Amino acid sequence: MSGPVVLGIESSCDETGAGIVRDGKLLAHVVATSMDEHARFGGVVPEIAARAHLHSFNPVVREALDRAGLRLGQVDAVAVTTGPGLSGALQVGLAGAKSLAYAAGVPLYGVHHLAGHVAADTLEHGPLPSPCVVLIVSGGHTSLLLVRDLVREPILHLGDTLDDAAGECFDKVARILGLPYPGGPAIDRAARDGDPRAVAFPRPLTRGGDDPYAFSFSGLKTAAARWVEKHRLQGLDVPVADGAAALQEAVADVLSRKALAACRAYDVKTLIVVGGVAANSRVRALTERRCAAAGVELRVPPMTLCTDNGAMIAAVGDLLVRSGAEPAPLDVSIDPSAPLECASLTPLPAPSARAA
Repeated sequence: MSGPVVLGIESSCDETGAGIVRDGKLLAHVVATSMDEHARFGGVVPEIAARAHLHSFNPVVREALDRAGLRLGQVDAVAVTTGPGLSGALQVGLAGAKSLAYAAGVPLYGVHHLAGHVAADTLEHGPLPSPCVVLIVSGGHTSLLLVRDLVREPILHLGDTLDDAAGECFDKVARILGLPYPGGPAIDRAARDGDPRAVAFPRPLTRGGDDPYAFSFSGLKTAAARWVEKHRLQGLDVPVADGAAALQEAVADVLSRKALAACRAYDVKTLIVVGGVAANSRVRALTERRCAAAGVELRVPPMTLCTDNGAMIAAVGDLLVRSGAEPAPLDVSIDPSAPLECASLTPLPAPSARAA
C-alpha cells in the first residue's frame, strides 16, 4: 500500500513553488519565479516578491496537482516553509497552505527552509546517510552541518557565514563587474572565457583558527571591488571574464576545502552540497575532484532542485509524516530569521497577538 501524499509549498523569497512527494518519490513540482521583475533593481524587492506569490500561488498548486494526476482531496498532508525568508513572502505561502490544509481536512507541517534544501537530495539519491556532512550554499546562507536523522535529531552546525554568504558575494561582485542579476549564473557564464589564475583573490578564513569551519566572503567581495576600481582609475578595460573566473575559483576553493576538512575531522564518508550555489559549475567540479581524491562520496541534487522549490519542502513534510511527527498547531506563524536547529519549524505568534 502506498504511503501518504504530501504537498509542499515554498515562498520564502522570489520563487513560488509547489511539489508533491510520496514515500520519498517526487511526483511533481512546479516553480514560478519573479526574478525578472527584480532584475531591474539588482536584487529582490520584498513587496514585489509578496505580490508575485499572490498571483502565482493558485496556478502553481493547480499545475503541480495536474502533473501528479491528483485532486486536492487526495493529498494527505501539506507542508510549508515558515522561515527563514522575507516576511511578506512567507505570510503569503503560509496563508495559502493553511487554506489548502483546511479545505482538504489534512494536517499542516511547518518546515525550515534550509532543511528543505538538505532534503532535496533525498529525492534524487534516496535517504541521507547517517551521519553525513552537508554544505548549504545559497543566496543568503553558507553553512556546514553534521546531519544524522534530519527530522528526529537536532542539526549540528559546524560553521556558518559570518557576513556575506557565497551567493551574496556573487551577486554583489556581478553588479560591480556590470553583469546582470542574479549574479551567480552570470558569474558562471562569464568565467567560461576567463583564466581562474589571472587574479590572486584571497581565500578567507582558510588558515585555521578558533572557528575552522566558519565562512566569510565580505573580504573577497571587497578585494574584487578594489581590483575593478584599480582598472577603472587607470583607464583600463576590466577583464570581466578573468575576474569572474578568479572569483569563482576562490569561492569554490574555500567551500570545498572546508567541507572536506569537516569530513576528515568527523570521519564522515558522504558530503552533500545543496542550495542555489550548488548549481555553480566550478563549485561542483572542484568539490567532485577533491571528494574523489579523499575517498568521500559526493551527492548534489539536480540543478532544478538546487534553487528554491516546493519539492524540497514536500520532501521534509514526507519525512515528518512518516516519522510520526506532530503537525503544526492552527495558529502556527512565521519566523523570518529562524536559526536551523530542526527540520520542523512551527513558531507561534506572540502571546499578545494570540490574545488579540
